[in-house]
Amino acid sequence: AIRGTPEESVPLAMGGPLGDALDGFASPVDRTVIHSASDALHPAGCFAILHGNLAPDGAVVKKSGVDPAMHRHKGPAVVFNSEEEVREFLLTKTVVPGSVLVVRYEGPKGGPGMRELSIPAAMLVGMGLHTSVAMITDGRFSGATRGPCVGHIAPEAWEGGPLALVQDGDIIEIDLENNTLEVDVPAEELERRRSSVARPDRPLRGILEAYRRGVGSASEGALWLHRRGE
Repeated sequence: AIRGTPEESVPLAMGGPLGDALDGFASPVDRTVIHSASDALHPAGCFAILHGNLAPDGAVVKKSGVDPAMHRHKGPAVVFNSEEEVREFLLTKTVVPGSVLVVRYEGPKGGPGMRELSIPAAMLVGMGLHTSVAMITDGRFSGATRGPCVGHIAPEAWEGGPLALVQDGDIIEIDLENNTLEVDVPAEELERRRSSVARPDRPLRGILEAYRRGVGSASEGALWLHRRGE
């Protein structure tokens, strides 16, 4: 699938381009294991990058792990300011089918460190809710995550991204066919809310404080001591 694409020229850590390394593989390839591009399991790819008024700089979803019935989902937001909050909610409250769980302040700066929300995602699967409830976050998910879980939302809430402006009950629309992530709230109303937004109280010291100050956006790799645009 890589032959004949620009990826052949990508440099490898051990030196030389990827194309040279491919020459060392035995041929013919077992096509029941490694498919050709013309016979791809997922012709559009396993992942999708979403954009919209909730993710101006993008968001990531593993589309191959989402039930086709959830490729288009629209529902009311239930907002949480940490992973701990959403886990407690899933354990003690009733989750209404159709909801969109919004877990914010878990991005590179907010976490800090962009924590992986694989546990609450797995809880949704275990509760049988992954075909009716979505989860979106500025944190990240495991590569094994199933269900409509959208992560890497940028800009993150800690930096004043639109995710920080979402309120309980706002209607959120996830469209994996058109790669969009939107909240059905006028731009003027979102800006009006900005003055009342307050970050959670998460004081840090030492290396974590330095990390928070210096880490970049998830949309640019969440690199430490990275200057935007480089």
